[in-house]
This record gives sequence, structure tokens and C-alpha cells, in this order.
Amino acid sequence: MKNYLRNLTYLFMLAAMTLPGPAWSGEDPIYTTYFSSVAAGGYDVTSYFSEAQPIKGEKAFKMEYMDADWYFANQENLDKFIQNPQRYAPQYGGYCAWAVSQGSTASGDPLLWTIHEDKLYLNYNHEINHRWSSDKERLIVEADKNWPTVLN
Repeated sequence: MKNYLRNLTYLFMLAAMTLPGPAWSGEDPIYTTYFSSVAAGGYDVTSYFSEAQPIKGEKAFKMEYMDADWYFANQENLDKFIQNPQRYAPQYGGYCAWAVSQGSTASGDPLLWTIHEDKLYLNYNHEINHRWSSDKERLIVEADKNWPTVLN
């Protein structure tokens, strides 16, 4: 029983360290998961615009931007990002756009995304993505007011 409880404790600790969760105050301007410096979950942020879907990036096509590592599917996409990172990087540093509109932060899921007026927005889960999509014009105004002060 003692070993079972110890193993269970280790399992919960491992899960807590590896799963993305809500951001805490004093966060970095770019959302990355715990113990990682990879932005956008390793997805190529230019692919949302050129392929209309997220494509996993490769370590061979990596660059550092705003203290985070960004991965790209190929050299052409990396070059696009180098030329204009503000165009491709997700709004609000990749934190959940809906959460920022509410005055807080939460992890942004790179598979729950919206492009609106040529800007990329990520959200926390399917329910939040639905809320975001149904009122994004108003929510963007609110999120823009709250960003980046929600990081403090």
C-alpha cells in the first residue's frame, strides 16, 4: 500500500508538471507549457495563414523570439516569420484570447484557433473557443484593453 501511494503521488506530480494549465501571475509574454520554452505547442504559426490549418514544426527549422522557441515546417516558413514575427505570432502571446478578454490568463491550445482580420487567436478549450467565436469583435476590444497587464 505504501508503494502504491508513493507511485500514485509521483504520477500526479508528473501529470501536473507536463500538462498545460492556467498561467500564473508574472508570466512570460509568450505562453509555453511547463518546463518547456516552445511556443504554440511546436506548431508552425505561419501554417495557419498559408495552409489554413496548424502544421507541426520541425526542430531543424527553429528560432528564438521573445525568449521562446518557435518551430516551422520548412525554411520558407521560418524566413516568413523572421521577416515579420508580429504578423504570424498569436495574439496575446498565445495565451487564451477569451481569458485575456476576461482579465486573466489561461493556456492557449494551438488546435483551437481563429484567424480574424489577419490575426491568429488561440483558446483554452472547445467551449471557450465557441464563446470566443460567437462574440469575438467585442472580446477582442476587451482583450486589447487587458493585454499585457494581465501578465502581472
